[in-house]
Amino acid sequence: MSHVLSLLVENKPGLLTRVAGLFARRGFNIESLAVGVTEIEGLSRITVVVDVEQTPLEQVTKQLNKLVNVIKVVELDSTASVVREHLLVKVRADASTRSQVLEAVALFRAQVVDVSSDALVVEVTGDSGKVQALLRLLEPYGIKEIAQSGALAIGRGGKSITERVFKS
Repeated sequence: MSHVLSLLVENKPGLLTRVAGLFARRGFNIESLAVGVTEIEGLSRITVVVDVEQTPLEQVTKQLNKLVNVIKVVELDSTASVVREHLLVKVRADASTRSQVLEAVALFRAQVVDVSSDALVVEVTGDSGKVQALLRLLEPYGIKEIAQSGALAIGRGGKSITERVFKS
């Protein structure tokens, strides 16, 4: 079962390596990893998607909390959070197939961000199912290249992972 963890961390060199190493030492494969700044200067958010049983995940969560520079670890429930991926895909689209590819792009509310005589670069944001469905639909036209982000996740509602961490 996949679990989404959101880590609030100090933006320090080597921390990402220590976090990833903690999962690797326990034999857990990270399915997705994304890191970015937060609304608080000097802090970053690491979003990790990992496929593990609940009990070992609790052990890893406790060990993550013990790492220096890790401020907070939260497991995000799929019903109480928004999870999105970002995909850029270069697909073959010559004069004979371009209109069909554009129709598929419109169906998924994706955007064409680059056009050449023989290809389109398409951008889509959505949950994993939407991203994978678009790829399956575009595959018969010939996918030339893919660049895909890890999952980004944030809790629903007014609460924030940074609440009660630092009062301004």
